[in-house]
Amino acid sequence: MNISQLLNQLPGAVAQGLIWGIMAIGVYITFRILDIADLTVDGSIATGGAVAAILITNGVHPWLAVLIAFLVGMAAGAVTGVFHTVMGIPGILAGILTQLALYSVNLRIQGIGTDLGSRANVPMSINKYKDMLVSLRNVGRFALDNPIWLLLLITAVLIGVMYWFFGTEYGCGLRAVGANQQMARAQGINTGVGKVIGLMISNGLVAFSGALMAQYQGFADVSMGRGAIVIGLAAVIIGEVLFGKIFRNFALRLLAVSFGAIIYYLVIQVVLWLGLNTDDLKLLTALVVALFLAMPFWKTQIAAWRLKGGRQHG
Repeated sequence: MNISQLLNQLPGAVAQGLIWGIMAIGVYITFRILDIADLTVDGSIATGGAVAAILITNGVHPWLAVLIAFLVGMAAGAVTGVFHTVMGIPGILAGILTQLALYSVNLRIQGIGTDLGSRANVPMSINKYKDMLVSLRNVGRFALDNPIWLLLLITAVLIGVMYWFFGTEYGCGLRAVGANQQMARAQGINTGVGKVIGLMISNGLVAFSGALMAQYQGFADVSMGRGAIVIGLAAVIIGEVLFGKIFRNFALRLLAVSFGAIIYYLVIQVVLWLGLNTDDLKLLTALVVALFLAMPFWKTQIAAWRLKGGRQHG
């Protein structure tokens, strides 16, 4: 095993972790703030990638492309919100339905300007465009065009905006919706609208992440979001387990989620370097998430066992 090979691959893992960290912040909004297990993200991240790719290949500036991808992702979140609040469909099922519908939508988007019968499911190469916001080809260079610098800036701005928004009166209302719906209603908060807004913000960020990922890797594909919710949850759980006791502030909690995504990809990179078969990557992801999900329970059990043992000893 060549240690220099691993060191050369670590910047790429950090860049991917930062991109997926943006997606994980979106997952945090629904999973922790709204208390909704939203599975829309597997579809909306691919939607963001497809929208950005088709726009860039048609001459749209990359910054405008990611902004439009964000808005389209918000529309996807609104659909899930309507399914859940207006039609009374459970949140997890509403997300699955939207995710299923988005697969066809993404095929249509990627088929714009092509023969839908033969090109819709083919990854669209955008690697020949040199003005990408972030690109894999620059990740190994210590220069200003290294994507890590811009991704760090985007993450910092995003966390700052989310900290400000959820500190406003309306943002606090959204947090109240997830904490206690009955109390929120008693305070005059429209919980249905709050859920829709939260889902829109979440999936907008997820699509934004997908748009950046499409530029980073040089292509978009309808399957790029498969298993995204698991990676997002992994980032959230890893961040909470490792930094939960020291990161109490809301902004620092969001930062912990981003750190969790980076750590996840660093661990994956190290394991691959050690010789893991890439066919087992999804299995490893599931095991990592299960391990970190179990840690809080194990800590509680160990604390209870120690307390019980101390009482018996006394």
